[in-house]
Amino acid sequence: MAFAIEPGQTVLFTGDSITDCGRRGEHRPLGAGYVRMAVDLTNARYPDNGCRFINTGIGGNVVRDLRDRWTDDCIRHRPDWLSVMIGINDLHRRLSGGADSYDADTYRRYYEQILERAREETEARLVLMTPFYMSTAAPGPHDDWRGLVMRALPAYLEVVRELADAFEARLVETHAMFQRQLQFHRPDEFGQEPVHPNATGHLMIAHEWLQAVDW
Repeated sequence: MAFAIEPGQTVLFTGDSITDCGRRGEHRPLGAGYVRMAVDLTNARYPDNGCRFINTGIGGNVVRDLRDRWTDDCIRHRPDWLSVMIGINDLHRRLSGGADSYDADTYRRYYEQILERAREETEARLVLMTPFYMSTAAPGPHDDWRGLVMRALPAYLEVVRELADAFEARLVETHAMFQRQLQFHRPDEFGQEPVHPNATGHLMIAHEWLQAVDW
């Protein structure tokens, strides 16, 4: 199967800290995480691809933040491919119950708004990446924080799956990928806590992303 990304195309990645990964600081412009790794592996296999790769992830963002900066950080770049990973901060804020929190239905509504704009204002093909949580915690009668996250996460995963179907996007099941890995490896092999991967965790994400675009 041919690589889905064609020579000379613009590929834009956006999301929260997992996508950001230092791209606004010492690791500018692509960060030191899965975006950088996916780009490097693409260039290694297809050195003449001539593609333009952009990272507009910002640490701490929720999907509402993406919506509020969508013109500058997405639309104006006119990407041929748009890859989005967002949701774990939305979930955390909901569980924390702050004044700026909102539920999974509102998460869906905001997410749908940015995808509608991408569809109407660009020619971008979409890649949607599920949020993930690198933990083996299971919901139970006396949930700790990680158990609460694992209890709430399926609703957010389902939103991304349904939007991927509705917008004919390629879907990257990052949470399912980590859960497969955790059958054989400890969570701390992929990150010091469940949200932010180390280099190994980011490589796993990059590999999953590349598989989704027929690398």
